[in-house]
Amino acid sequence: MKDTMTAPEPPLLELRGVEKRFALDQSLLERLRFRDGRLRMDRREVHAVNNVSLTVNRGEALCVVGETGCGKSTVARLVAGLLAPSAGEVRYAGARIDNQSRRDLAPLRRRMQMIFQNPYASLNPRMTIAQALEEPVRYHNPDLAPVDVRAKVLEVMQAVGVDPSWRDRYPHEFSGGQRQRIAIARALTVDPEFIIADEPLAALDVSIQAQVLNLMLEAKVARGLTYLFITHDLSVVQHFGTRVAVLYLGTVCELADTATLFAAPKHPYTRALLSAVPQMRDGMPDHIRLKGEIPTPITLPKGCPFETRCAYADQRCRVEKPRPQQQRDGSLVACHAVEEGRVD
Repeated sequence: MKDTMTAPEPPLLELRGVEKRFALDQSLLERLRFRDGRLRMDRREVHAVNNVSLTVNRGEALCVVGETGCGKSTVARLVAGLLAPSAGEVRYAGARIDNQSRRDLAPLRRRMQMIFQNPYASLNPRMTIAQALEEPVRYHNPDLAPVDVRAKVLEVMQAVGVDPSWRDRYPHEFSGGQRQRIAIARALTVDPEFIIADEPLAALDVSIQAQVLNLMLEAKVARGLTYLFITHDLSVVQHFGTRVAVLYLGTVCELADTATLFAAPKHPYTRALLSAVPQMRDGMPDHIRLKGEIPTPITLPKGCPFETRCAYADQRCRVEKPRPQQQRDGSLVACHAVEEGRVD
């Protein structure tokens, strides 16, 4: 009898131990330091992303959350190929992509699109809406007839609620929410399977955020999209995300299904984040106020990056970096206190 078992499908996206460092000192003179009575050569770097390993499976929405400066947007740009990792690997559909040239990555651009944070800067002010939407279709489909290009753009515009009468107008004539709809339409014109959304709601009014979020959810269902969704708004995550990765100082603290994370957060930092989300019901935990110094990404702590602000930190936390440990509910938590049962 033949073995009918097939190998499991690889994740659509996989990050393996990815790191990103930015040099602060560019010239030779900037790197010279006078220390301990001697002239020394130093190399100062910002450690933006530190040993991040994540997977995104087909059809899901992985949300990456954390406070400003934690490395969320850097992760998005590493995945999109806008930045090259200092260490580690980025794989897409099982193939490594971080070491490929721009030419080799060109076919991938059609499958992977990015929606940027600022809709006022992501659209070319000198292009009409029609030109902005037709450009990627023509680039990725050079043999497509002009009438077919226009038909494709019209279909996408109607699908995302962009009025076809906007075709000959310019970006400055629209509000932020309208521009973000246009940016989403531009991403969808090439029929991608994977969308990187880097804080797509941050620059919008609260009244418009729900409309854009619902639009992205509808596109996910209708087109079978997979999302890497970068945000600092946990209330958005609760409605949009399939899984959540919590970042602190460029390091993954906790990774869990959305329902699990909101029902039973384990890492002290995750608990502090969730306690800050306004809730309209009784029985919710009081707001956790974090105290202590916030470490600088230039000189990372030797041990846990959250140690200086954690109420459960001990000597081990100061000298040893925690590794992600799988919990009974399937979540991954990088915390010595959780591992040793010191968290209430």
